[in-house]
Amino acid sequence: MSTRVAVIIPCFDDGPLVREAVESIIEDEPVEIVVIDDHSTDAETTTLLDELRADGVRVERHERNAGAAAARGTGLRATQANFVFPLDADDLAVPGALGAMADLLEAEPAAVACFGDYAEFGDSEVVRAVPLTLDPFRIAFTNEYPVSAMFRREVLETVGGWNGNGYTASGYEDWNLWMTLAERSDRCVHLGVGRLTYRRRLHGDRKLALGKRRHPELYAELRRLHPQLFAKIDEHRSESDLGSFRKWIYPVLYGGRRRYRFEPRVKRALDHLGLWTLRR
Repeated sequence: MSTRVAVIIPCFDDGPLVREAVESIIEDEPVEIVVIDDHSTDAETTTLLDELRADGVRVERHERNAGAAAARGTGLRATQANFVFPLDADDLAVPGALGAMADLLEAEPAAVACFGDYAEFGDSEVVRAVPLTLDPFRIAFTNEYPVSAMFRREVLETVGGWNGNGYTASGYEDWNLWMTLAERSDRCVHLGVGRLTYRRRLHGDRKLALGKRRHPELYAELRRLHPQLFAKIDEHRSESDLGSFRKWIYPVLYGGRRRYRFEPRVKRALDHLGLWTLRR
């Protein structure tokens, strides 16, 4: 059977978590796996990466720390499969999900990406409900789409991957890519309500959390890089499947406003009430 899926795993001082990420990839078909060592300096991590190499896992090393977007770009160039799935080194794949997403993309040739719901675990546990379509109105104000999704290689190469449009900051690479696809009116497909695509580990200050501390600055950069998305915001609002209240509240609640440290606690409280994970 030919290899349909490549999994790209950036790693920077992730210790034993990177082995857990690799070992979580369980499919009934061959999968290309490449770990990108983004110049780790932690001794435990470098030892584990050497062990993965000895076990036959491909590991590419950066000579300097370049960030997640660049690491994924290295992984993209190092692989050949038609479908590409980025997986952070502290997250876990869901057995069988990669093949299911590849099947759906093969059945939907017009779709450039496949995403789905995902589970968070660690500091808190919840299943995140991902919108059923790539909604340009939503993505203009907040990123409700997952870090790990399956993309057609050709679209990643066409748009320049996660730092396309000249995005060079660290923290919102995934949001930049989803904005790019939305701006192009690309079609994406959802794996199915409640079907998990990966498991996201919450522990300490992940990179995305650190990025939110610079949110106004990073969001202003996204707006600058995606003028067509925001020029058509009224059109996107009218076409969005969001209810009228959420169409009103998104620009107020999200957008470029400053993020505060207490917000994750509020989000967890809303999780327990089943409010944050609603689709509409």
